[in-house]
Amino acid sequence: MKAEIHPEYHETTFVCACGNKVDVRSTVKDLHIEICSACHPFFTGKQKLVDSAGRIEKFTRKYQKAKEAKEARVAKEAPVKESAPN
Repeated sequence: MKAEIHPEYHETTFVCACGNKVDVRSTVKDLHIEICSACHPFFTGKQKLVDSAGRIEKFTRKYQKAKEAKEARVAKEAPVKESAPN
């Protein structure tokens, strides 16, 4: 290995928004994270909605408008077909 090209490796603490603290070694000192294994739904088995800034509602509104526009366009383009006697 070449000398002096590797980053410094420190003992640090990761602090989660839930209050959980994890002591690890990293190149970054004292990192604050939003979600950890103590509060993540995958690890806890609890369904918890993590929505920041209303992203789910924004997604739903966006695709609801697109769906309505498509339905209106299809209804406008498709003329009513009258059945002819066979």
